[in-house]
Amino acid sequence: MGVEEFFYRYFVEPIKYNQGYNPVNTLVYAIILGVMVLLLYKMLKRMGIKVDERFFLALVPYIVLGPLMRAITDKGLLPRTYLTVSPGGYFVIAAFAIASLFAVWRHLGPDERLYPIYRDFGWVLVGGLVFIIIINWGKLSARWEYFKYFIPSLAVSEAFIWALAKKFKLIADNKVLFYTHFYDATTTFVGIQFFGFWEQHVLARTLIDLTGTPAVMYLEKLLVLIPVVYILDRMMEDEDPELINFVKLVIFVLGFGPGTRNLLITLLG
Repeated sequence: MGVEEFFYRYFVEPIKYNQGYNPVNTLVYAIILGVMVLLLYKMLKRMGIKVDERFFLALVPYIVLGPLMRAITDKGLLPRTYLTVSPGGYFVIAAFAIASLFAVWRHLGPDERLYPIYRDFGWVLVGGLVFIIIINWGKLSARWEYFKYFIPSLAVSEAFIWALAKKFKLIADNKVLFYTHFYDATTTFVGIQFFGFWEQHVLARTLIDLTGTPAVMYLEKLLVLIPVVYILDRMMEDEDPELINFVKLVIFVLGFGPGTRNLLITLLG
């Protein structure tokens, strides 16, 4: 198999024919993500921008932007191209977020005003996508019954995390991450169990096939998150705290983004 055929089979076809992820592209995308995390962190350090609550709040609209763009693309309101579906769409949003941050920083430096200006520009972009939904609302068929399944499922799953956080300090110290990823697991569970959707990611798809139920997503989240946060909190205690915070921010995005995408795709019909 030549390089071109290999690339087409494992990277182009899954996007072109909506086949989901495979072990090869999953590994490559994971490596790219890891490299990007380190490069972005170094960039923030050189810019004098701290990874704190102010930065997180300023980043929220860009976190919303990715799943919103993906959802309206899947509903045909934006053209389906390599730049509007995952992972290309997320690279585009990341590029927007980085370029916007750099532009504001060039003008203000690491000034207190940087955060609200950067945040507001992101909300303008989100507003543009919401406007597209509004003017095309007649083409959509909202499934309001979605909440009949989603709300009780979410309540039970988050109550489970609340109970675990009472007993285990590791989970209590990272409960936002666990809450967020159980939100993601709930959107997957409801979408597959009640609305006939399917799982795109390799590990989750394999577990669902083996167990016969999308409820296994909750177990998968625990099996992945617990060792990850253990490594970050217990084995990397001497590392830069801001690096740990940035990695946790990325983990949050990896739960909130897909979860919100799932919710919107299912809800919009």
